[in-house]
Amino acid sequence: MRRKMSVCGSFYPQRTVDLLRYFEHFTKVYDENFSLPKIKAKAFIVPHAGYVYSGYTANIAYRILQQQDIKNLVVIGPSHRVGFKGVSLCEDNSYDTPFGEIQSAKDMVDELKQMFDLKMLIPHAEHSTEVQFPFIKHYLPHLNMVELIYSDISSKSLSDIIDFILRQQDYGVIISTDLSHFHSLQEANRIDKICLNGVENLSLETLQNGCEACGIKGVKAMVMSAKKLNLTSHLLDYRTSADMSNDTSRVVGYMSACFS
Repeated sequence: MRRKMSVCGSFYPQRTVDLLRYFEHFTKVYDENFSLPKIKAKAFIVPHAGYVYSGYTANIAYRILQQQDIKNLVVIGPSHRVGFKGVSLCEDNSYDTPFGEIQSAKDMVDELKQMFDLKMLIPHAEHSTEVQFPFIKHYLPHLNMVELIYSDISSKSLSDIIDFILRQQDYGVIISTDLSHFHSLQEANRIDKICLNGVENLSLETLQNGCEACGIKGVKAMVMSAKKLNLTSHLLDYRTSADMSNDTSRVVGYMSACFS
């Protein structure tokens, strides 16, 4: 069984040539203004909107991930379409992308089943995780992957899973989230600053004081794990949809970060 693409052609282009143009453009714009930081990191927070809006922010994280000695990746995102109890584990053998298939990290699938009693609870057609797949296949073409989608679960339970993954050799974690939705630009900046400060300072108290990330459970879980594993947070980028649309009346916020 293959995990088929469900938002190809809407959130990201169908043609590889168009995807490559995006990646090249994001990289060119960044390199004209900044130097890519040299950070040793196994855990990342990335956004999951359409590439035209959040792709630049995500691209920075994946370029840093490309520098790491990671052979397997677990991508964790919130469910936007279906509500359910717990975490759904993708049990398919591979994941389709426009660049070709990503193979499943079957050993990790088996271990997550055994350690946390995870299984495939829903058909996997979630954009918060899927938009990461073309980045992963492009920047780490030989990497193996596992997709986890969560709904009704505590951040503590999710953090236990993240802890286990990050303690494995050659494994990394992607936490997918966007920030506030559909506020004015000024209000979005105010609300998103709460999220940014919470991540940067590894402060659950700050995150609980108004952060409106759609993947807030994943963000809190990552902060919990970072504190337990003595990791340091690095904010990589923040912007809103207004940077591309020029519409400042209803914006969505995006962040990328990594943990070393």
